[in-house]
Amino acid sequence: MKILEITNVDFSLTHFLLPLMRTLREDGHEVVGVCAEGPLLAQPRAEGFRVEALPFARSFSPVAQARAFWALLQLIHREKPDLVHAHMPISGVLARLAAKLCRVPRIAYTCHGFLFNQPGSHARRILALVLEKLCGHVTDIFLTVSQEEAEDARRLRIHPHPVAVGNGRDSTRFRPDEAARSRIRQEIGASEHTPVIIVVSRLVRHKGYPELLDAMRSVPQAELWVVGDRLPSDHGSVLDTCFEQARTTLGSRLKCLGYREDIPALLAAADIFTLPSHFEGLPMSIIEAMLTGLPVVSTDIRGPREQVIPNVTGLLVPPANSALLAGALRTLSQNAALRAQMGSAARTRALALFDEHTVLAKTVRLLTEAPPVR
Repeated sequence: MKILEITNVDFSLTHFLLPLMRTLREDGHEVVGVCAEGPLLAQPRAEGFRVEALPFARSFSPVAQARAFWALLQLIHREKPDLVHAHMPISGVLARLAAKLCRVPRIAYTCHGFLFNQPGSHARRILALVLEKLCGHVTDIFLTVSQEEAEDARRLRIHPHPVAVGNGRDSTRFRPDEAARSRIRQEIGASEHTPVIIVVSRLVRHKGYPELLDAMRSVPQAELWVVGDRLPSDHGSVLDTCFEQARTTLGSRLKCLGYREDIPALLAAADIFTLPSHFEGLPMSIIEAMLTGLPVVSTDIRGPREQVIPNVTGLLVPPANSALLAGALRTLSQNAALRAQMGSAARTRALALFDEHTVLAKTVRLLTEAPPVR
């Protein structure tokens, strides 16, 4: 089959879709990536994938979306794919509608989180639901990364047969690694006995950074490593002031490491993973941390609560609650035995549920073998 894998930005394609693209290619399919141009596309292109850059915009601007839709129509008409597999809310809507107009034989969508479940105006959420319902009618294969999103799709009659495929990561890359732990701690300047809390995510408000930085004031014995950057296409308030204030309070206990490509080693060097987000799909970062043997402190929201078993593999707290987040982080930072126990349980759970090979095999089978249900 000739397959177009369509998403919004280079970050999504490289970090989320590339393993699937590799698996599809290994199975003999021709795979073309489609997203907005960006520096991270150097990696898939270096691996021999053709990536078509289109003017996608992460906004509700009618002009910007019309431009992207027209470009998609031209691309799909020219490529004549057997399957269009769309991802992310806005690019997913545009790609499915364009594929329908171009009479693509099979149209698939993977939901990484519904916009109508995210904070926003009532009008925006209603619009998002209407668009999802409209596009659900032209979608042959409807996949979600979380069970709750699949239940929503069924309950709200977005699609009659949604399938939760989950997310997965490579357990040979993400694993405990004592050599990496020693090397990274020496590089960053952290004592072997200092509890290190790590967060890996984009620097945006809804990842819970203001609450996390506030909470760290009440976890005086630990360091916080912040790994990630803000994408050019990210919206919302910039967090520079928030981090500047935190540096004054936390001093050397706050380490902002920026965008890194050695995430497995950084996780292996840490003791606790946290992701206090306000909304998520099924976070890859939590899977990576669990595979590395880290206990996870996250928020009790869609996605993380399917991954973290409270008091077994980590702790869950309400979103936007600095005090309870601080308490959870303090509990783990003060108890090495509890960290080890929860971390071991987290790795066992991740190996059973979030193995990349298993998730990709299921996804490929559904994409290439399942009959259309339209």
